[in-house]
Amino acid sequence: MTETDPNDPVGVALELERLRGTLEAGFARVDGSLALLVQRSDQTDRQLADHEARLDSLERARWPLASIGALTACVGAAVALWELSSR
Repeated sequence: MTETDPNDPVGVALELERLRGTLEAGFARVDGSLALLVQRSDQTDRQLADHEARLDSLERARWPLASIGALTACVGAAVALWELSSR
């Protein structure tokens, strides 16, 4: 192993170039990871919007069932009262 002179401009330039290459590789890896996270986030947003739309349609389709049930119960009670009063 040879010891380099810290004031040698060629040695400093080589070390800076090596450091630059390392930083570029690291930034490329981080950029790729961020792009993947953004893609997954977009997919999750689309799935959430789809689930919200499906849930809204189910809720809209369900409300008449409770109303029909209550109306049937009221009609049944009215018929029962009418029959009791007619005796």
